[in-house]
Amino acid sequence: MKHIRTGGWAGIAFAVLAATTACGTEAVSKAADAVSHADAIMAALTRASDKASKLGSAEIETTTTIAAAGGKPVSMDGTYSWGDGAALDVEMDTVNAQMQSLQDDPTLTMKMVDGAYYYEVDPQSSGPLKGKHWMRIDVSAAVGESGADSIADNADPTAGLRYIGASKDVANLGEETVRGKKATHYRGSVGTSQVNTSDLTAQEKKAAINSLKGSGGKMTYDIWVDGKDLPVRVKQSGGGMTITMDFLKFGAIKPVTAPPAADTGDLTEQVKKQREQSLGQ
Repeated sequence: MKHIRTGGWAGIAFAVLAATTACGTEAVSKAADAVSHADAIMAALTRASDKASKLGSAEIETTTTIAAAGGKPVSMDGTYSWGDGAALDVEMDTVNAQMQSLQDDPTLTMKMVDGAYYYEVDPQSSGPLKGKHWMRIDVSAAVGESGADSIADNADPTAGLRYIGASKDVANLGEETVRGKKATHYRGSVGTSQVNTSDLTAQEKKAAINSLKGSGGKMTYDIWVDGKDLPVRVKQSGGGMTITMDFLKFGAIKPVTAPPAADTGDLTEQVKKQREQSLGQ
């Protein structure tokens, strides 16, 4: 993770010192404390991001709330892998997934792997899902090419810990208990202009900007880090959408695999056409 470099902070501290010499040592001391405090926050987030990224997978619980969809939260729980691209294997409410016409059970399994979504369904009597237990849709057909690129670029769910380093306003909100663990709560907002002028690498800037496209160009991150330098919860809000991801256990997660092709019906083209029609393309 890139964070504000020590040299940059030293330059700010020197400028403050030069401008406040006549104000006495108290003002200089306060400015130095502020610099040190912000640098400590960046260091804490750097450690958490680096450690979680290396672990590559986790058991998760996630909730998504979209204002335009009535604000009803949609929850998923299961496993998420990002060590070799984004992959999900989760259980979710059938009604919230709007899949009740294809699945009688109150919950269903959804997977995202190898660039496609897979939904567990009841075998149908006709059509592409005749006799099939799984429905396949390319990610790009469901969310568009830019959306698929954003998912690929931001496979690591702790990416926000890196992007928040571009923010000019990150706060330590103190210690809270989350999922039974004592954790430090950090909050910061970051926008496209901040990303472009940050110390993030070119690849990180591209990924960050892609993630900001659907949020009106600005995102607020809330991050809770435990005493082992691992994130317990990451919440991102922007563009009328809030996503909260709780990390229950890191690492040692069974790899996510696609269902058998012979038991899968592909609805990519149908979904792609529906999306294009809804967008007037």
